[in-house]
Amino acid sequence: MEGLPLGLGLLVLLYFALPVVAILWFGLSFETLGALGEPPVLAALGLTAFTTLIVVVAALAAGTPLAYLLARREFRGKAVVEALVELPVALPPVVAGVALLMVFGRRGLFGPLLEQLGLILSFSTAAVVMAQFFVGAPFYIRAAALGFRTVPREVEEAAAVDGATPWQTFCHVTFPIALPGILSGLLLCGTRAAAEFGATLMFAGNFPGRTQTLTLAVYTAMESSLSRALALSVLLVLMAPGVVVGSRLLLGREQVSA
Repeated sequence: MEGLPLGLGLLVLLYFALPVVAILWFGLSFETLGALGEPPVLAALGLTAFTTLIVVVAALAAGTPLAYLLARREFRGKAVVEALVELPVALPPVVAGVALLMVFGRRGLFGPLLEQLGLILSFSTAAVVMAQFFVGAPFYIRAAALGFRTVPREVEEAAAVDGATPWQTFCHVTFPIALPGILSGLLLCGTRAAAEFGATLMFAGNFPGRTQTLTLAVYTAMESSLSRALALSVLLVLMAPGVVVGSRLLLGREQVSA
């Protein structure tokens, strides 16, 4: 009986590994990799890099205060705030895209107001960033909050006794100690943003050069060029091990320091 669980576990591992191996097997060829130089691929790659960078910077700037608040403060309604942070992770991406459309689209809650201001967000590059931020930022907030929880209170108190202001304590003590969790969160946020598909498709559309990211380019290429689809898939697959290893190293270092 002991061999049965082990055998089932190996089958699950093979089920996880074989699709990745298959993409690399068929995708790592001169013909396929040559498709990486095609204009649609370069446009999708450039757009994905640009929007992902914006999302990562926005998550760092806007998500850090919220992560610190959730990690270090107790307040009424905290459970509701934590649930709202987790909600985008639980929502199906397609539903997230529809939800964004119903808020910021032309017929959404703020659509008429935005149109009066001359802003049309849906089906634009801005919509790509908004969709990516919606699905990616929660990963940063969760990891950053975990990082802030590992900071010993006595270290911060010692800095205050030495005359440091709260801002100086945060910049020179709290933030550096929590940095592994913060970097891990940024890594996860950026990867999730770059790999986003459903929310982007529903809210931003699939327009080459304007809203077509790498994942949407894979979807489009499957209809006309398998080699291009494989080349794009290889790019995305090669990102995954770096994210997994990087996150584990950062979180491992954080747990050791804790």
